[in-house]
Amino acid sequence: MDSMSTMTGLKSSADVLFLMLGAVMVFAMHAGFAFLEVGTVRKKNQVNALVKILTDWAVSTVVYFVVGFPISYGISFLKPAGELLGTTHGYDLVHYFFLLCFAACIPAIISGGIAERAKFWPQVTAGAIFAGISYPIFESLIWGQNSTRIQSIFKSIGGAEFHDYAGSVVVHSIGGWIALPAVIILGPRMGRFVRGKSHPILVSNIPFLALGSWVLAVGWFGFNVMSAGNLEKISGLVAVNSLMAMVGGIIAALVAGKNDPGFIHNGALAGLIAVCAGSDIMHPLGAFAVGCIASVIFVYGFHFEQEKLKIDDVLGVWPLHGIIGTWGGIAAGIFGQKFLGGMGGVSLISQLGGSLLAVVFALASSFAVYGALNKTVGIRLDQEDEFNGADLTIHKIGAYPEDSIR
Repeated sequence: MDSMSTMTGLKSSADVLFLMLGAVMVFAMHAGFAFLEVGTVRKKNQVNALVKILTDWAVSTVVYFVVGFPISYGISFLKPAGELLGTTHGYDLVHYFFLLCFAACIPAIISGGIAERAKFWPQVTAGAIFAGISYPIFESLIWGQNSTRIQSIFKSIGGAEFHDYAGSVVVHSIGGWIALPAVIILGPRMGRFVRGKSHPILVSNIPFLALGSWVLAVGWFGFNVMSAGNLEKISGLVAVNSLMAMVGGIIAALVAGKNDPGFIHNGALAGLIAVCAGSDIMHPLGAFAVGCIASVIFVYGFHFEQEKLKIDDVLGVWPLHGIIGTWGGIAAGIFGQKFLGGMGGVSLISQLGGSLLAVVFALASSFAVYGALNKTVGIRLDQEDEFNGADLTIHKIGAYPEDSIR
Protein backbone atom coordinates (compact mmCIF):
# COMPACT_ATOMS: atom_id res chain seq x y z
CA MET A 1 0.00 0.00 0.00
CA ASP A 2 2.84 2.38 0.89
CA SER A 3 4.55 1.45 -2.36
CA MET A 4 1.41 2.28 -4.35
CA SER A 5 1.03 5.61 -2.55
CA THR A 6 4.66 6.42 -3.23
CA MET A 7 4.31 5.63 -6.94
CA THR A 8 1.12 7.70 -7.20
CA GLY A 9 2.83 10.57 -5.42
CA LEU A 10 5.83 10.38 -7.72
CA LYS A 11 3.58 10.37 -10.79
CA SER A 12 1.74 13.45 -9.54
CA SER A 13 5.03 15.19 -8.79
CA ALA A 14 6.41 14.31 -12.24
CA ASP A 15 3.28 15.66 -13.93
CA VAL A 16 3.47 18.90 -11.95
CA LEU A 17 7.16 19.32 -12.85
CA PHE A 18 6.49 18.45 -16.50
CA LEU A 19 3.73 21.01 -16.85
CA MET A 20 5.60 23.64 -14.83
CA LEU A 21 8.61 23.37 -17.16
CA GLY A 22 6.25 23.75 -20.11
CA ALA A 23 4.67 26.80 -18.49
CA VAL A 24 8.07 28.43 -17.99
CA MET A 25 8.98 27.77 -21.65
CA VAL A 26 5.73 29.32 -22.87
CA PHE A 27 6.14 32.19 -20.41
CA ALA A 28 9.51 32.88 -22.07
CA MET A 29 7.68 33.24 -25.38
CA HIS A 30 6.28 36.52 -24.12
CA ALA A 31 9.82 37.90 -24.16
CA GLY A 32 9.87 36.77 -27.79
CA PHE A 33 6.66 38.69 -28.50
CA ALA A 34 8.22 41.74 -26.84
CA PHE A 35 11.48 41.71 -28.79
CA LEU A 36 9.75 40.92 -32.07
CA GLU A 37 7.74 44.10 -31.56
CA VAL A 38 10.70 46.11 -30.26
CA GLY A 39 12.69 45.22 -33.38
CA THR A 40 9.83 46.19 -35.68
CA VAL A 41 8.59 49.50 -34.24
CA ARG A 42 10.54 52.77 -34.38
CA LYS A 43 12.91 53.73 -31.56
CA LYS A 44 10.39 56.17 -30.11
CA ASN A 45 7.98 53.30 -29.37
CA GLN A 46 10.30 50.56 -28.10
CA VAL A 47 9.81 51.18 -24.38
CA ASN A 48 6.06 51.11 -24.92
CA ALA A 49 6.30 47.72 -26.64
CA LEU A 50 8.18 46.22 -23.70
CA VAL A 51 5.95 47.72 -21.03
CA LYS A 52 2.70 46.84 -22.85
CA ILE A 53 3.46 43.15 -23.08
CA LEU A 54 4.74 42.86 -19.51
CA THR A 55 1.71 44.76 -18.17
CA ASP A 56 -0.68 42.68 -20.24
CA TRP A 57 0.97 39.55 -18.84
CA ALA A 58 0.49 40.75 -15.24
CA VAL A 59 -3.15 41.74 -15.75
CA SER A 60 -3.90 38.52 -17.66
CA THR A 61 -2.45 36.50 -14.77
CA VAL A 62 -4.92 38.01 -12.32
CA VAL A 63 -8.06 37.97 -14.47
CA TYR A 64 -7.44 34.45 -15.76
CA PHE A 65 -6.88 33.22 -12.18
CA VAL A 66 -10.04 34.79 -10.78
CA VAL A 67 -12.40 34.64 -13.77
CA GLY A 68 -10.96 33.03 -16.91
CA PHE A 69 -9.82 29.60 -15.73
CA PRO A 70 -13.10 28.99 -13.86
CA ILE A 71 -15.02 29.92 -17.04
CA SER A 72 -12.89 27.55 -19.12
CA TYR A 73 -12.69 24.54 -16.82
CA GLY A 74 -15.12 25.11 -13.95
CA ILE A 75 -12.30 25.10 -11.38
CA SER A 76 -12.19 27.95 -8.86
CA PHE A 77 -9.14 28.82 -6.79
CA LEU A 78 -11.09 30.84 -4.22
CA LYS A 79 -10.57 28.27 -1.47
CA PRO A 80 -7.96 27.54 1.27
CA ALA A 81 -4.40 26.84 0.13
CA GLY A 82 -4.52 23.31 1.55
CA GLU A 83 -7.43 22.47 -0.71
CA LEU A 84 -5.63 23.97 -3.69
CA LEU A 85 -2.66 21.67 -3.07
CA GLY A 86 -4.89 18.62 -2.60
CA THR A 87 -3.47 15.15 -3.22
CA THR A 88 -1.99 15.98 -6.63
CA HIS A 89 0.73 18.39 -5.45
CA GLY A 90 -1.21 21.34 -6.88
CA TYR A 91 -1.59 20.01 -10.43
CA ASP A 92 -4.62 22.27 -11.10
CA LEU A 93 -2.53 25.28 -10.08
CA VAL A 94 0.32 24.52 -12.47
CA HIS A 95 -2.24 23.60 -15.15
CA TYR A 96 -3.64 27.11 -14.68
CA PHE A 97 -0.10 28.54 -15.00
CA PHE A 98 0.46 26.65 -18.26
CA LEU A 99 -2.87 27.66 -19.79
CA LEU A 100 -2.48 31.24 -18.55
CA CYS A 101 0.52 31.48 -20.89
CA PHE A 102 -1.86 30.64 -23.76
CA ALA A 103 -4.51 33.14 -22.66
CA ALA A 104 -1.93 35.91 -22.28
CA CYS A 105 -0.89 35.36 -25.90
CA ILE A 106 -4.11 37.09 -26.98
CA PRO A 107 -3.18 40.63 -25.82
CA ALA A 108 0.47 39.98 -26.84
CA ILE A 109 -0.64 39.17 -30.39
CA ILE A 110 -2.92 42.22 -30.54
CA SER A 111 -0.08 44.43 -29.29
CA GLY A 112 1.92 43.88 -32.46
CA GLY A 113 -0.93 44.94 -34.72
CA ILE A 114 -1.86 48.16 -32.91
CA ALA A 115 1.69 49.29 -32.15
CA GLU A 116 2.82 52.93 -32.22
CA ARG A 117 -0.54 54.69 -31.98
CA ALA A 118 -2.73 53.04 -29.31
CA LYS A 119 -3.51 54.50 -25.91
CA PHE A 120 -2.06 52.48 -23.03
CA TRP A 121 -4.85 51.97 -20.49
CA PRO A 122 -7.69 51.31 -22.95
CA GLN A 123 -5.58 48.54 -24.47
CA VAL A 124 -4.77 47.09 -21.04
CA THR A 125 -8.53 47.07 -20.38
CA ALA A 126 -9.25 45.38 -23.70
CA GLY A 127 -6.55 42.78 -23.03
CA ALA A 128 -8.07 42.03 -19.63
CA ILE A 129 -11.51 41.46 -21.18
CA PHE A 130 -10.10 39.15 -23.85
CA ALA A 131 -7.86 37.14 -21.50
CA GLY A 132 -10.41 37.00 -18.69
CA ILE A 133 -13.71 36.54 -20.54
CA SER A 134 -13.72 36.27 -24.35
CA TYR A 135 -10.87 33.81 -24.80
CA PRO A 136 -11.96 31.58 -21.88
CA ILE A 137 -15.48 31.33 -23.33
CA PHE A 138 -14.11 29.98 -26.61
CA GLU A 139 -11.55 27.84 -24.78
CA SER A 140 -14.38 26.26 -22.79
CA LEU A 141 -16.17 25.33 -26.03
CA ILE A 142 -13.20 23.51 -27.57
CA TRP A 143 -11.02 22.29 -24.69
CA GLY A 144 -12.95 22.97 -21.51
CA GLN A 145 -16.09 22.36 -19.55
CA ASN A 146 -18.53 23.21 -22.37
CA SER A 147 -16.80 21.21 -25.08
CA THR A 148 -18.96 18.06 -24.95
CA ARG A 149 -22.01 19.56 -26.61
CA ILE A 150 -20.27 21.45 -29.41
CA GLN A 151 -17.85 18.62 -30.12
CA SER A 152 -20.82 16.26 -30.46
CA ILE A 153 -22.24 18.64 -33.08
CA PHE A 154 -18.97 18.58 -35.03
CA LYS A 155 -18.89 14.79 -34.78
CA SER A 156 -22.47 14.38 -35.98
CA ILE A 157 -21.89 16.66 -38.98
CA GLY A 158 -18.30 15.85 -39.94
CA GLY A 159 -17.79 12.39 -38.49
CA ALA A 160 -15.08 13.48 -36.02
CA GLU A 161 -14.59 16.07 -33.30
CA PHE A 162 -12.82 19.36 -34.03
CA HIS A 163 -9.12 18.75 -33.40
CA ASP A 164 -6.81 21.50 -32.13
CA TYR A 165 -4.04 19.88 -30.15
CA ALA A 166 -2.04 22.98 -29.19
CA GLY A 167 -4.00 26.01 -30.31
CA SER A 168 -3.59 26.99 -33.97
CA VAL A 169 -7.24 28.02 -33.76
CA VAL A 170 -8.03 28.39 -30.05
CA VAL A 171 -5.04 30.66 -29.42
CA HIS A 172 -3.51 32.04 -32.62
CA SER A 173 -6.54 32.36 -34.87
CA ILE A 174 -8.56 33.93 -32.06
CA GLY A 175 -5.75 36.39 -31.29
CA GLY A 176 -5.13 37.35 -34.91
CA TRP A 177 -8.78 37.81 -35.82
CA ILE A 178 -9.41 39.82 -32.63
CA ALA A 179 -6.54 42.11 -33.67
CA LEU A 180 -8.02 42.88 -37.09
CA PRO A 181 -10.95 45.09 -35.94
CA ALA A 182 -8.63 46.88 -33.49
CA VAL A 183 -6.25 47.77 -36.31
CA ILE A 184 -9.09 48.89 -38.58
CA ILE A 185 -10.78 51.03 -35.91
CA LEU A 186 -7.44 52.65 -34.95
CA GLY A 187 -6.58 53.47 -38.54
CA PRO A 188 -3.06 53.67 -40.01
CA ARG A 189 -0.10 55.37 -38.39
CA MET A 190 0.66 58.95 -39.38
CA GLY A 191 2.44 58.97 -42.72
CA ARG A 192 1.85 55.30 -43.52
CA PHE A 193 -0.53 56.08 -46.38
CA VAL A 194 -0.52 59.54 -47.97
CA ARG A 195 -3.09 60.43 -50.65
CA GLY A 196 -3.79 56.75 -51.18
CA LYS A 197 -0.12 55.88 -51.71
CA SER A 198 1.81 53.48 -49.49
CA HIS A 199 4.84 54.78 -47.62
CA PRO A 200 6.31 51.78 -45.75
CA ILE A 201 7.83 52.53 -42.35
CA LEU A 202 11.14 50.73 -41.88
CA VAL A 203 11.73 48.39 -38.96
CA SER A 204 14.13 49.72 -36.36
CA ASN A 205 16.30 46.78 -35.34
CA ILE A 206 16.77 43.50 -37.24
CA PRO A 207 18.83 41.84 -34.45
CA PHE A 208 16.03 42.46 -31.91
CA LEU A 209 13.44 41.18 -34.40
CA ALA A 210 15.56 38.05 -34.94
CA LEU A 211 16.02 37.59 -31.20
CA GLY A 212 12.25 37.74 -30.73
CA SER A 213 11.76 35.07 -33.37
CA TRP A 214 14.39 32.78 -31.83
CA VAL A 215 12.97 33.10 -28.31
CA LEU A 216 9.47 32.38 -29.58
CA ALA A 217 10.67 29.36 -31.58
CA VAL A 218 12.47 27.81 -28.60
CA GLY A 219 9.52 28.38 -26.27
CA TRP A 220 7.17 26.91 -28.86
CA PHE A 221 8.39 23.40 -28.08
CA GLY A 222 6.96 23.88 -24.60
CA PHE A 223 3.79 25.29 -26.17
CA ASN A 224 3.30 22.19 -28.34
CA VAL A 225 5.00 19.27 -26.60
CA MET A 226 3.79 20.09 -23.09
CA SER A 227 0.20 20.36 -24.34
CA ALA A 228 0.18 16.63 -23.59
CA GLY A 229 -0.72 17.70 -20.05
CA ASN A 230 1.22 14.98 -18.26
CA LEU A 231 4.45 13.05 -18.62
CA GLU A 232 3.04 9.73 -19.78
CA LYS A 233 1.39 11.35 -22.83
CA ILE A 234 4.50 13.12 -24.10
CA SER A 235 5.02 12.64 -27.84
CA GLY A 236 8.22 12.78 -29.84
CA LEU A 237 6.04 13.14 -32.93
CA VAL A 238 4.81 16.52 -31.69
CA ALA A 239 8.39 17.71 -31.14
CA VAL A 240 9.66 16.69 -34.58
CA ASN A 241 6.53 17.93 -36.36
CA SER A 242 7.02 21.31 -34.70
CA LEU A 243 10.64 21.34 -35.85
CA MET A 244 9.79 20.35 -39.42
CA ALA A 245 7.01 22.92 -39.74
CA MET A 246 9.32 25.63 -38.43
CA VAL A 247 12.10 24.88 -40.92
CA GLY A 248 9.54 24.50 -43.71
CA GLY A 249 8.38 28.02 -42.90
CA ILE A 250 11.94 29.34 -42.94
CA ILE A 251 12.86 27.76 -46.28
CA ALA A 252 9.62 28.84 -47.99
CA ALA A 253 10.01 32.40 -46.69
CA LEU A 254 13.60 32.47 -47.92
CA VAL A 255 12.33 31.84 -51.45
CA ALA A 256 8.95 33.64 -51.42
CA GLY A 257 10.29 36.58 -49.43
CA LYS A 258 13.42 36.95 -51.60
CA ASN A 259 15.89 36.77 -48.69
CA ASP A 260 14.05 39.43 -46.65
CA PRO A 261 15.10 38.87 -42.99
CA GLY A 262 11.72 39.97 -41.65
CA PHE A 263 9.89 37.38 -43.71
CA ILE A 264 12.45 34.66 -42.90
CA HIS A 265 12.19 35.13 -39.13
CA ASN A 266 8.40 35.42 -39.27
CA GLY A 267 8.34 32.41 -41.59
CA ALA A 268 9.61 30.26 -38.73
CA LEU A 269 6.68 31.48 -36.63
CA ALA A 270 4.21 30.92 -39.47
CA GLY A 271 5.20 27.26 -39.62
CA LEU A 272 4.94 26.84 -35.86
CA ILE A 273 1.52 28.51 -35.71
CA ALA A 274 0.14 26.33 -38.49
CA VAL A 275 1.35 23.02 -37.04
CA CYS A 276 -0.07 23.50 -33.53
CA ALA A 277 -3.48 22.03 -34.34
CA GLY A 278 -2.28 18.81 -35.95
CA SER A 279 1.19 18.39 -34.49
CA ASP A 280 0.16 15.15 -32.76
CA ILE A 281 -1.33 13.47 -35.84
CA MET A 282 0.69 14.56 -38.90
CA HIS A 283 3.67 12.85 -40.50
CA PRO A 284 6.83 15.00 -40.23
CA LEU A 285 6.89 15.53 -44.01
CA GLY A 286 3.25 16.62 -43.83
CA ALA A 287 4.20 19.08 -41.09
CA PHE A 288 7.01 20.39 -43.31
CA ALA A 289 4.49 20.98 -46.13
CA VAL A 290 2.09 22.71 -43.73
CA GLY A 291 4.89 25.05 -42.61
CA CYS A 292 5.91 25.82 -46.20
CA ILE A 293 2.33 26.69 -47.19
CA ALA A 294 1.87 28.79 -44.05
CA SER A 295 4.96 30.83 -44.82
CA VAL A 296 3.87 31.53 -48.39
CA ILE A 297 0.47 32.60 -47.02
CA PHE A 298 2.21 35.06 -44.72
CA VAL A 299 4.53 36.56 -47.34
CA TYR A 300 1.78 37.21 -49.86
CA GLY A 301 -0.89 37.82 -47.22
CA PHE A 302 1.19 40.54 -45.57
CA HIS A 303 1.70 42.28 -48.90
CA PHE A 304 -2.01 42.01 -49.75
CA GLU A 305 -3.04 43.35 -46.33
CA GLN A 306 -0.64 46.29 -46.39
CA GLU A 307 -0.58 47.33 -50.05
CA LYS A 308 -3.97 46.26 -51.42
CA LEU A 309 -6.27 46.56 -48.41
CA LYS A 310 -4.14 49.37 -46.90
CA ILE A 311 -4.45 47.99 -43.38
CA ASP A 312 -1.58 49.20 -41.18
CA ASP A 313 -1.06 46.03 -39.14
CA VAL A 314 2.46 46.76 -37.90
CA LEU A 315 3.68 43.18 -37.29
CA GLY A 316 1.22 41.56 -39.69
CA VAL A 317 -0.53 39.73 -36.87
CA TRP A 318 -3.76 39.21 -38.84
CA PRO A 319 -2.11 37.18 -41.63
CA LEU A 320 0.48 35.60 -39.30
CA HIS A 321 -1.78 34.52 -36.43
CA GLY A 322 -5.30 34.96 -37.76
CA ILE A 323 -5.18 33.58 -41.31
CA ILE A 324 -2.39 31.08 -40.66
CA GLY A 325 -4.08 29.95 -37.43
CA THR A 326 -7.16 29.24 -39.55
CA TRP A 327 -4.97 27.42 -42.08
CA GLY A 328 -3.53 25.33 -39.23
CA GLY A 329 -6.99 24.19 -38.19
CA ILE A 330 -7.88 23.25 -41.76
CA ALA A 331 -4.45 21.67 -42.39
CA ALA A 332 -4.99 19.24 -39.52
CA GLY A 333 -8.01 17.93 -41.42
CA ILE A 334 -5.91 17.42 -44.56
CA PHE A 335 -2.44 16.31 -43.47
CA GLY A 336 -3.79 14.39 -40.47
CA GLN A 337 -5.46 11.90 -42.82
CA LYS A 338 -3.98 8.40 -43.08
CA PHE A 339 -3.60 8.58 -46.86
CA LEU A 340 -1.09 11.42 -46.31
CA GLY A 341 0.78 9.51 -43.62
CA GLY A 342 -1.14 10.96 -40.67
CA MET A 343 -2.74 9.24 -37.71
CA GLY A 344 -6.32 9.73 -38.96
CA GLY A 345 -9.37 10.35 -36.78
CA VAL A 346 -9.96 13.85 -38.13
CA SER A 347 -12.52 15.31 -40.48
CA LEU A 348 -11.92 18.15 -42.93
CA ILE A 349 -15.55 19.23 -42.51
CA SER A 350 -15.19 19.45 -38.72
CA GLN A 351 -11.89 21.30 -39.06
CA LEU A 352 -13.45 23.82 -41.42
CA GLY A 353 -16.41 24.28 -39.07
CA GLY A 354 -14.30 24.84 -35.95
CA SER A 355 -11.90 27.16 -37.76
CA LEU A 356 -14.72 29.32 -39.13
CA LEU A 357 -16.47 29.38 -35.74
CA ALA A 358 -13.32 30.93 -34.26
CA VAL A 359 -13.26 33.65 -36.93
CA VAL A 360 -16.88 34.65 -36.27
CA PHE A 361 -16.43 34.56 -32.48
CA ALA A 362 -13.22 36.62 -32.56
CA LEU A 363 -14.55 39.30 -34.91
CA ALA A 364 -17.77 39.69 -32.91
CA SER A 365 -15.87 39.96 -29.60
CA SER A 366 -13.36 42.43 -30.97
CA PHE A 367 -15.82 44.77 -32.67
CA ALA A 368 -17.89 44.83 -29.47
CA VAL A 369 -14.97 45.61 -27.14
CA TYR A 370 -12.99 48.02 -29.32
CA GLY A 371 -16.14 49.67 -30.65
CA ALA A 372 -17.28 50.40 -27.09
CA LEU A 373 -13.87 51.64 -25.96
CA ASN A 374 -13.48 53.83 -29.04
CA LYS A 375 -16.83 55.53 -28.46
CA THR A 376 -16.21 56.08 -24.74
CA VAL A 377 -12.57 56.66 -23.72
CA GLY A 378 -11.01 56.49 -27.18
CA ILE A 379 -8.26 54.07 -28.17
CA ARG A 380 -5.85 56.20 -30.22
CA LEU A 381 -3.20 58.71 -29.18
CA ASP A 382 -3.70 62.25 -30.42
CA GLN A 383 -1.51 63.42 -33.30
CA GLU A 384 1.06 65.25 -31.21
CA ASP A 385 1.53 62.35 -28.81
CA GLU A 386 1.80 59.88 -31.69
CA PHE A 387 4.36 62.11 -33.41
CA ASN A 388 6.44 62.37 -30.23
CA GLY A 389 6.19 58.62 -29.69
CA ALA A 390 4.52 56.45 -27.08
CA ASP A 391 7.74 56.17 -25.05
CA LEU A 392 7.95 59.84 -24.07
CA THR A 393 4.18 60.40 -24.14
CA ILE A 394 3.19 57.49 -21.91
CA HIS A 395 6.33 56.41 -20.05
CA LYS A 396 8.29 59.70 -19.92
CA ILE A 397 11.51 58.03 -21.02
CA GLY A 398 13.00 56.77 -24.27
CA ALA A 399 14.70 53.48 -25.01
CA TYR A 400 18.08 55.20 -25.03
CA PRO A 401 17.96 57.88 -22.29
CA GLU A 402 21.58 58.99 -22.77
CA ASP A 403 20.86 59.81 -26.42
CA SER A 404 17.85 61.86 -25.32
CA ILE A 405 20.06 63.89 -22.96
CA ARG A 406 22.63 64.53 -25.69
